[in-house]
Amino acid sequence: MSAARKEVLVVVGSESDRERVAPAFKVLDEAKIGYEFVVSSAHRNPDQTAELAKSARRNGFRVIIAGAGLAAALPGFMASLTDLPVIGLPLEVGPLQGVDALYATVQLPPGCPVGTVGIGNAKNAALLAVRILGA
Repeated sequence: MSAARKEVLVVVGSESDRERVAPAFKVLDEAKIGYEFVVSSAHRNPDQTAELAKSARRNGFRVIIAGAGLAAALPGFMASLTDLPVIGLPLEVGPLQGVDALYATVQLPPGCPVGTVGIGNAKNAALLAVRILGA
């Protein structure tokens, strides 16, 4: 968590994903953009995760980066519950090393927009967030 006003919400479904999204923290810190890192699963904590998405704008966030792990549900789940821009970050996990997460994230149905970066590319997710914010 950075000390600046938190404009980017970084969400993953498992604590083990923290190191996979860590390169995003460095980019956001260098850009002096505040962020909050939260572990909240669309499957294990659906009510908590839904509230996180629904309250994101009210809590001052302007962009969400959502890590897509094995089930790859988190980016679409978040996007279905907020009007904020959501960046899907497919994580390099599981037998397909994130290829399944990439397809699941980039192929969301119409009406549930999620900008998607490459597998494991947390740096680009953060750079995209910076650009969205106009920094």
